[in-house]
Amino acid sequence: MVDIKKEFGEGDEELVRVAELRRLEQGRKTIEEFVQEFRRAARESEYEGKPLVEEFKKGINTMICWRPMKSKQQPGLIEQWYDRAITLDRN
Repeated sequence: MVDIKKEFGEGDEELVRVAELRRLEQGRKTIEEFVQEFRRAARESEYEGKPLVEEFKKGINTMICWRPMKSKQQPGLIEQWYDRAITLDRN
């Protein structure tokens, strides 16, 4: 977060929190670890709805993201995405 504050300045905390959310990536973390980190950042950013889902999809590893997107019933709400991603990662 310190690097983001340097980039965006100290003045606009909302922009800093949104930037932090947008830069999150799962990488080598388990999906459970990523979901915890993402939930915290999402609360602080005050993002919600479809924009939040889109940021989550961008942050999770591609193989986990593709499965729900290919199914007939895609998750709609962010909590559904969290649950589906965790379930797929465990399988």
